[in-house]
Amino acid sequence: MNRMHGTTIVAVHKGGVTAIAGDGQVTLGDTIVKRGAVKVRTLADGQALAGFAGAVSDAFTLLEKFEGYLETHKGQLLRAAIETVKEWRTDRMLRQLEAMLIVADAEQILTLSGSGDVVRPDDPVAAVGSGGPYAQAAALALLRHTDLDAATIARTALLIAAEIDLYTSGTPTVLTLGGEPTEGEDDPEDAPDPDANPPDANPPDPNPKVPA
Repeated sequence: MNRMHGTTIVAVHKGGVTAIAGDGQVTLGDTIVKRGAVKVRTLADGQALAGFAGAVSDAFTLLEKFEGYLETHKGQLLRAAIETVKEWRTDRMLRQLEAMLIVADAEQILTLSGSGDVVRPDDPVAAVGSGGPYAQAAALALLRHTDLDAATIARTALLIAAEIDLYTSGTPTVLTLGGEPTEGEDDPEDAPDPDANPPDANPPDPNPKVPA
């Protein structure tokens, strides 16, 4: 029996910012049934980001489990991830779920699988799904050889994967976490007062002419 599946998720950490991007296509067998699906989520009141590839209903079940552990362990991403895959692997019902997750906070990215794996990549890039290898390769190249920010790298890598993988398409969604707030313009009150030391409108002539 065919099942609805989501496809490609890519996450990038750079400059204190974590970005996660997901494509919008959902397929049923070889048929596209949706192009605007949102496969990335903000969890635990903005403490973490997550994205999924695989059976949609299965992924939602696992995301709920992960978010529950994240709240229990006060936002500790790694601890919540370990507890999630432990239950995923040992529970008879959860073992049947077909999905992969990427979870991240402002400092790290982790990949979770039903085989009991919690993987922290050597480079601050992770990707899962049918277009995952293409997205990961593109993101690594952009990370190493450009000055693009994390969100732009994630979005661009996803679009590159969509040019190669048939099951990656639709409207991408990109979420970010971390980073410093954008600095505004200088406060006018802090700027020097141009009238405090006004320039002399008629400066003295350095070479005055003496009348004969």
